[in-house]
Amino acid sequence: MYAILDIETTGGQYNEEGITEIAIYRFNGHKVTDQFISLVNPEKAIQPFVVNLTGINNKMLTTAPKFYEVAKRIVEITNDCILVAHNAQFDYRVLKNEFKQLGFDFERNTLCSVELSKKLIPGQASYSLGKLARSLGIPVSDRHRASGDAQATLKLFKLLLAKDKSKNILEESVKNSSNTLLTPKLLNIVDELPSSTGVYYIHRSDGRVIYIGKSKNIRKRVNQHFTGSSKKARALQKEVSAVTYEETGSELIALLKENEEIKLNQPHFNRSRKRKIFSYGLFEDMNPEGYITLHIEKIKPKGNPITTFTSIHEAKNTLYKLTEEFSLCNKLNGLSDAKSHCFNYTIKKCIGACIQKEDAEKYNERVIMAINKYSYPHKNMVLIDKGREIDERSAVLIEGGLFKGVGFYNLNFQLNNIHILQKVITPMDNNADAKHIIQSYLRKKKGVKIIQLITEK
Repeated sequence: MYAILDIETTGGQYNEEGITEIAIYRFNGHKVTDQFISLVNPEKAIQPFVVNLTGINNKMLTTAPKFYEVAKRIVEITNDCILVAHNAQFDYRVLKNEFKQLGFDFERNTLCSVELSKKLIPGQASYSLGKLARSLGIPVSDRHRASGDAQATLKLFKLLLAKDKSKNILEESVKNSSNTLLTPKLLNIVDELPSSTGVYYIHRSDGRVIYIGKSKNIRKRVNQHFTGSSKKARALQKEVSAVTYEETGSELIALLKENEEIKLNQPHFNRSRKRKIFSYGLFEDMNPEGYITLHIEKIKPKGNPITTFTSIHEAKNTLYKLTEEFSLCNKLNGLSDAKSHCFNYTIKKCIGACIQKEDAEKYNERVIMAINKYSYPHKNMVLIDKGREIDERSAVLIEGGLFKGVGFYNLNFQLNNIHILQKVITPMDNNADAKHIIQSYLRKKKGVKIIQLITEK
């Protein structure tokens, strides 16, 4: 649980600042569950430059509650929470100092969205909240007011959670949770999960992720883990202390995140998924006579297959089907050991490329059609699918025929601004498994919208 915090102050000498406004959003990693927003009478004058910056003046605060009157509410809403603020060191110091004057020792774990942004979104010109939000397409209202800045920090933090592929933020959150949250009955864990599409993370008591999975119904799938009787299920049930999750809306995003994060985090109970899912690939080549040939081989680290397969049997079956569907040559595709023409030429299913009777250019046109069946529709494109909320969409970015990553954007955002899109995208590895997931998903035609990107020359 997190408490997204922003504080406005009077300005002045170090540790003598008074709070003039405070906004706190209690956030469970998915939605706001509580909020507290209030002006505060600091019982001291506001510095003139601060009045110009925030618009909050001394007159506005004469009837506002004093800090001791809101202190109990602040303690309650931040209980069992990690404080998240943009420049958390400042907000936490000011807040602790106010409580210290009341004789109360206010202690909370903190996360700084400035430091997280530098780590997860490197290379930005500025990490000030306003400039960073603008560069990422995050709308900001009431800048330099506690509520507006806290909302912007909340939206930024949601983006940072999505970009944290190593799950360090989630693991730290689970580790720092109270013991009552770490040892509930399995039934209570399931009751807290949504029946929506996304990726889920099973943690042990030290916060470590021991299993990553995806489902169109997270609650149902986790319940299956907890009620399973296999050796693996029973071992998992003994170690589980908490389950966190990330809703994705789109099944494609969930598949890609699961694939990426299992490879990156190597969870103990994902043994079968740590290795490559798809070991064989369909490759193209050109023979000395100018004919494009297709062949199957094992995928190498720097290989760029047209499409991928889990087994040699599946790969050869697909190549046989393609050869027949597009009237290609068995011999050129390595499916026949004939010394002269292939058998299909005898039964008139091959036009004669094997003996150079068919023109190479005409033959290659059909090969390209076969290749396109298992290729991306465009070299540069964005795949648009459902988002996590009604006013949001998910995006999968392909540039130069390579998978770049996934992200989410608000419907108010103009997608033609590729520079902002590149910043909100969580980078992912362009491996054979990811390519197969995307191609398979597109072939199923699940309503994914494809937007071709026009690259700048």
